Amino acid sequence: MADTLVIVESPAKAKTIGKFLGNKYKVVASNGHVRDLPKSSLGVDPEKNFAPKYITLRGRGDVLETIRREAKDANRVLLATDPDREGEAISWHLAQILNLDVKEKCRIEFNEITANAVKNSIKKPRTINMDLVDAQQARRVLDRLVGYKISPILWHKVQKGLSAGRVQSVATRIICDREEEINEFRPEEYWTITAKLNGSKPFEARYYGEQGKKQDVHTEEEAQSIRARVEKAQFAVTECRTGEKRKHAPAPFTTSGLQQDASRKLGFTTKRTMMVAQQLYEGVELGKRGPVGLISYIRTDSVRIATEAQDAAKTYILETFGEKYAPEKPNIYRGRRGAQDAHEAIRPTDIHNEPKTLKAFLSSDQYKLYKLIYERFLASQMSEAVQNVTQVTFDANGATFKASGTRMLFDGYTAVYTESRDDAEDEVALPVIHEGDAFSAKAIDAQQKFTQPPARYTEATLVRTLEEKGIGRPSTYAPTISTVIDRGYVARDKKLLVPTDLGFIVTNLMKKSFPDIVDIAFTANMEEELDEVEEGKLDWTKLMANFYAPFLKTVEKADAEVEKVKIPDEVSDVVCDKCGAMMVYKNGRFGRFLACPNFPTCRNTKPIIEKIDVPCPKCGAALIKRRSKKGKSFYGCERYPECDFISGYLPVNMKCPKCGSIMVQKRGTNGTFIACSDPKCGYVHRKTKKEDDK
Repeated sequence: MADTLVIVESPAKAKTIGKFLGNKYKVVASNGHVRDLPKSSLGVDPEKNFAPKYITLRGRGDVLETIRREAKDANRVLLATDPDREGEAISWHLAQILNLDVKEKCRIEFNEITANAVKNSIKKPRTINMDLVDAQQARRVLDRLVGYKISPILWHKVQKGLSAGRVQSVATRIICDREEEINEFRPEEYWTITAKLNGSKPFEARYYGEQGKKQDVHTEEEAQSIRARVEKAQFAVTECRTGEKRKHAPAPFTTSGLQQDASRKLGFTTKRTMMVAQQLYEGVELGKRGPVGLISYIRTDSVRIATEAQDAAKTYILETFGEKYAPEKPNIYRGRRGAQDAHEAIRPTDIHNEPKTLKAFLSSDQYKLYKLIYERFLASQMSEAVQNVTQVTFDANGATFKASGTRMLFDGYTAVYTESRDDAEDEVALPVIHEGDAFSAKAIDAQQKFTQPPARYTEATLVRTLEEKGIGRPSTYAPTISTVIDRGYVARDKKLLVPTDLGFIVTNLMKKSFPDIVDIAFTANMEEELDEVEEGKLDWTKLMANFYAPFLKTVEKADAEVEKVKIPDEVSDVVCDKCGAMMVYKNGRFGRFLACPNFPTCRNTKPIIEKIDVPCPKCGAALIKRRSKKGKSFYGCERYPECDFISGYLPVNMKCPKCGSIMVQKRGTNGTFIACSDPKCGYVHRKTKKEDDK
């Protein structure tokens, strides 16, 4: 029997924490939320102060039975769920289930899963913070009302399976609005004129204007006129300015900063980033050391760092890089306006856990993300980089040209980390130049260019936009993006987020009938009010009452006035073999399929046959991509059942040099690779970069 029961959210976290505590403690996991609103009904009573009706989540019965049994045998129960709104709410639900007094000091929290942090938190238990719980309840009830009141209208007026959401609908609108900007954009012609000048080192100067004044070049005639005028002219140096540019180290990662950099540098989706970060936070097996939490809490929008972590980083920098790389005073960063400062920025729990020493214990994704976090934190505590910047102005027969060069004087934090947006800032070397010098042109290059439309959003730029506009919070960015893609409102084209026709239809309906719900300012203001609930400045039921009455009127009006929208089906080139109509594409539970447009008169459906350019290794017929009843993809011969070849992996047109079996494409922690289809053989042929580029 344990004296104290400690309840955490995940088994991995339980395993890591259990290592720090002795036999007097028992650590169990709730596996996340244990209670929630029912899916089958609204689960909220607006007539009774928006009282939520919570039910035990399916599959949590056995978990709760174990927790109840352990709690009954323990002298004390400590709730150690995550240190945020969701974690506080889970602790409150557990307290309700176990009949714990919320005024009792049963709640502990820690920003990192280390022995010191856990043991110190046990010494300082507190009561459950009901302001945090109320803020989570308000968000949950608000989202339920929006989703369950608007979604049925979308089902009736557009198509089944759609949904609306307080944050997802705004995110979809932002993506659709950008696409409209792109469609409405009209490119304008302009020309650049570059002079390749002779010197001790050849270098380039670009046309700036006339007589020192900025002037754009819009036509080929203008460009060729300037080109002809300066082609044989001397480029006289009229001004040469040299100075130092100091680049301050970037702040340590917030949640959104991590998601953005992981997207740009590692190609990770926001969902993948948060999944891997959660593993690093909860604990990774490090051989004989056992499970170790490698990073601090991952849901934060603060750039603050604990003094102890700063001191440890400074000592490490002095020992590893030398005195020049450690600033005299610790770097202090200012967070964005409205940022919550409850938790530190994301950082390694121990600066001595160098990525290279842990590589053998980490998966490829874990190593890449940990290295990114480690290097960003270390860089944030280092001295600024210093560059020598030279700016030169030339006069060539009245035309003004300019050149600039940079040279690193002191690398500072860039010895460890380069910000992704600055990756293209390579050094540009200029020869030694003085005022009064003159250079001849080796060549004059005039190039026609056109202004470009605004870029489509990537996950990284969408997260940045949501954060800047105050839409959602650190914990909501990844699920929001996943939802709009899963609903079919947005498609992912490589790294770009592209709105679908369905996304435009739903967004236009929402803009017309529910303008507040997709209004950026309204949604941002709602987030601020939720923060006020968390701070104890606003009663959550009052927030709900102010929102609900006008919202309900809008819903009733939309239900009565919105006309049914007919989404045209995409017509295929397949003829229905029952009635002769051209079959159309439909989306079902397991993906796209072909259906007769004359439904319900004709109910004929067909799977979409997707042939791959590899012959069946058994009979030479075509291979087809198929789906199982559970929606999982596999590959089989088109002559099935006469030929029974089946592969769960994509076959490639290559035979195993070791055993002669067909080779297949697999995905591992280091990306895709080609391996023998026979597991007994085990031959692996990894793709080279050249093969990937073909």
